Amino acid sequence: MPLIPEEPQIHESAQGPRVTPAAGRTAPTPRPVPGPRSAATPRPGRPGPGPARPAPPAQRPQPTSGQPQAARSENRSAPQFQLIPASVGSALDAADEAVDLLLDSGRAPGDILVLTTGEQHPWAVHELSFGEAAYWAQHDAGDDVFFAGAVAADRVKARPVVIVAVNGDLDDATARVLPLARERAGALLVVCGDPQRINAVLGAGV
Repeated sequence: MPLIPEEPQIHESAQGPRVTPAAGRTAPTPRPVPGPRSAATPRPGRPGPGPARPAPPAQRPQPTSGQPQAARSENRSAPQFQLIPASVGSALDAADEAVDLLLDSGRAPGDILVLTTGEQHPWAVHELSFGEAAYWAQHDAGDDVFFAGAVAADRVKARPVVIVAVNGDLDDATARVLPLARERAGALLVVCGDPQRINAVLGAGV
């Protein structure tokens, strides 16, 4: 009797965007969108450039009838939103933890931008001590995590992941930074702060 070779077992695993926790639940850590794994993911201030993240394969638009092209583009560009409940005093720590989790999941350091609405992140303070020219040169290089304050939010460029630490009072500047951060985020927007204050600013648009 002829032997039938065994067919290889194919284990399918899907890694997609995680669902944002429902309102009222506490989410101590974000669920970042996973990226390609890399062996080295240096943090800001540590030697060594971040690994280059391969560009996703080009996708041909599928012809559809009755749907405007502009609407399809808008749907594709909408970033995933994740809210991490945190007080004003702990928002910066929550943002740092989100950065660590994203790097551990395989995100390239250059994919991540961190904005603070109150005091500057210690990394930004340190780098600005060498002058604004050197500081913004690192931003333009785009090969490492970059930290910026609310006053510089208009100057930063878009990145796949934007993290906002609401570590200051909810003033006009903060109210301006949150919608701007949503525009700058290509794939994921993570906001660390008081849920009621954040939802009051971002509203149902997230």
